Formats: sequence, C-alpha cells, structure tokens
Amino acid sequence: MIPDSPATAARLKRPSWKDPRLLVGVLLVLASVAGVVFLVGSADRTTEVYAAKDGIDVGEPLTEANVVRAKVRLGETEQHYITAESGLPEGLVAVQRIGKDQLVPRGSLGEADALDRKPVAITVEGTLPSQAVAGARVDVWVAQPDAKNGFSEPKLLLPGAEIADLVPGSTTLGSSKTTVLMVLVDDSRMPALLGAQANEAKISVVWNPGGTK
Repeated sequence: MIPDSPATAARLKRPSWKDPRLLVGVLLVLASVAGVVFLVGSADRTTEVYAAKDGIDVGEPLTEANVVRAKVRLGETEQHYITAESGLPEGLVAVQRIGKDQLVPRGSLGEADALDRKPVAITVEGTLPSQAVAGARVDVWVAQPDAKNGFSEPKLLLPGAEIADLVPGSTTLGSSKTTVLMVLVDDSRMPALLGAQANEAKISVVWNPGGTK
C-alpha cells in the first residue's frame, strides 16, 4: 500500500477549535439564529394603547370614562398613538372626532385654545338622512326671512360642515320631529351662522357624501 502523501494527510486532518474559519462559521450561524428570534419576537410584540369607547367629540378631553385599553401590534407606527405606558395626556382635547373603537392618534389631540372649529347647535325639522351621523359632513343652507315670500332663496352658508353630535328632540307641542345637530363651525363663518339664527332664518342641512368643503 502506498502511504498517504503529506498533502493528503493535511486535508484529512480534523479541524481544530482554534481554526479561525470554524470560529467564523459558528459565529455566523449564531448571528443568523439570533436575528430570526428577534424578528419573530418583534412580530409577536403587542402594545397596549387607548381606543375610543363610544366616540370622542371635538373639544372633548380624554378620560378613563371615554376610552378603553386594547393590545395591538403597531410595529414602527407605535409612536403615532397614545399608549397606556405613557398615560392619558393632560390639558389636551380632541381636535378631530375619534370614532367608536378607533385607536387614539397623537395627531388628533391638541390644545383647547387652538381649536379653529367650535360646535354650534342647529335645530332641524323633519327626518334627516340615515347617513347624517356624528363625523359625517353636511352642507348647511340658510333662507333669510322675506316679507314678500316668507323666506328668500336658500344660500349655501357652510359647505362640508362636520357633525359633532346629534340630539333628537321635538317642538313645544310635541307634534313635529326635530333634531339638534352640533355642527363644527370655523371662527371665520361663525358670525354669519349666529346672525342667521338670531334673524330666525330657515336653516336646512343636506348630507354631503363627498365630505368636501
């Protein structure tokens, strides 16, 4: 039998733990496993955040009574929501309506003094469309009193006004159905609406499906 040459013997020699190539390979495997474990753990990580219990109107502060806690997976978007860990913010109110069961975004809160829309009560007679709910948009039309024809031709006063709340009501005699709409009005248009109400103008609302102003 021909004995193994020195080159063949070197190839068949078992690798040593001191071999740098073996150590590098082990480190690469460990790094790969650690990366997979981290990604799986991140995917399963939930964050406890606040959500609106029954809807939060514009100008309403967040309290324990109008929010609930929910555990959700937010990932990189966590910074945009109010977490239970950070707690309910003080001195802030909703600057846009937060619907029922909707997570509370940080961008929906602000200082009360910074509100550029304020709720105004508008009494509407007759039946409103089913789409007229809190958060929906309506066009507010006004017909001023006219000595000749009773009321002048209606004019669009508030296009795309947002409904903050609705309260069913009735006339003094209880014979006619009315609804009180809390409509959010910009400061710039407030005098025109309040003037129309003071002048006993006829105010009508029309659902705005496009939700545009």
